[in-house]
Amino acid sequence: MADDKRDYYEVLGVDKSVSDDELKKAYRKAAKKYHPDFNPGDKEAEKNFKEVNEAYEVLSDKEKRARYDQFGHAGVDPNFGAGGGGYGGGFTGDFGDLGDIFSSFFGGGFGGGGRRQSPNAPRRGNDTAAAVNLSFEEAAKGCKKTVKVTKIDNCKECGGSGAEKGSSPKTCPVCHGSGQVSATQRTPFGVMQTQKVCDHCKGSGKIIDKPCRTCAGKGRIRHTIDQTVEIPAGIDDGQVINLRGGGDAGVNGGPAGDLRINVNVRPHPIFERSGYDVYCEIPITFTQAALGAEITVPTLDGKVKFQIHEGTQPGDEFKLRGKGIQRLNYSGKGDQYVKITVEVPKDLSKAQKEKLKEFDSATDDKNYKKQKSFMDKVKDFFNE
Repeated sequence: MADDKRDYYEVLGVDKSVSDDELKKAYRKAAKKYHPDFNPGDKEAEKNFKEVNEAYEVLSDKEKRARYDQFGHAGVDPNFGAGGGGYGGGFTGDFGDLGDIFSSFFGGGFGGGGRRQSPNAPRRGNDTAAAVNLSFEEAAKGCKKTVKVTKIDNCKECGGSGAEKGSSPKTCPVCHGSGQVSATQRTPFGVMQTQKVCDHCKGSGKIIDKPCRTCAGKGRIRHTIDQTVEIPAGIDDGQVINLRGGGDAGVNGGPAGDLRINVNVRPHPIFERSGYDVYCEIPITFTQAALGAEITVPTLDGKVKFQIHEGTQPGDEFKLRGKGIQRLNYSGKGDQYVKITVEVPKDLSKAQKEKLKEFDSATDDKNYKKQKSFMDKVKDFFNE
């Protein structure tokens, strides 16, 4: 039941004073926690994931959030509460409008003041939000994913009319389909004639004698669909994919809103990303570092061979040009940077230790230039 819905702020674990950045962080945390990819077959997690997306869809939109803060779920959900014979869903009410008063007084010609939009005029649908989790490789190379999207669409059963099949809405006999009626108001300027929402049809301009059972006469219904999304190569963690027209259906023939898909990229066990460049560390042995060697380097395009030079030092870095990530919506790729770490052997046998001692005694200062330079600086510091 709609009346059993949890508070959207409670769903995301935030309070009403939450900032946009804090709201986004809370949403991403909750979306990752309950995402179906991480909870296969868990119906409770799937339910929570839908709830999280629905909450963020409302609270991330300034207009929706304002309506929700003032009216609760009734201000943003056409399925919430009773319909009351109106058409088209949504929350309507007549709270008075000084703009109408001044517009009537000045005739719309003073300073270009306009009148309030007709309640049954076409309106764009609201934007909606969803999340998609990607592997490092999927984000780098692009892929096709299916995401769960909770949105408001026109009711398929009645075609959005709100009337039961075989019947149709009738023109309101009070406002004659305009959704507005004349009203008299007392103002500081005297008694003024203004326009207000028609109480008989709640501003829809239509009366429904036999409401559709599926949408309770609202003509719109909230449901969850599987949306296929093309993930472009090079997308990064935290970016948003916008699908135009993928949001809530428009009202009274208006265009649909957009679907904003927040991208979450899972960490990789080998690679790290910075912009379109890729970084990784490769451990080599002391012998490989001293004598040079051909090593195998993993890249996003497969393994490549690389020759490291004699005397390679810990922390040395080399670049593989063009082995990074595809630039988003552009040609070309970033580079891959490989940092060398030299692994010091542990748990040596007695014979191995003896060999190393022999090796050490056979070397001199010219083999360890950094150490010699450092010790010379120490002597100078202590005036030795």
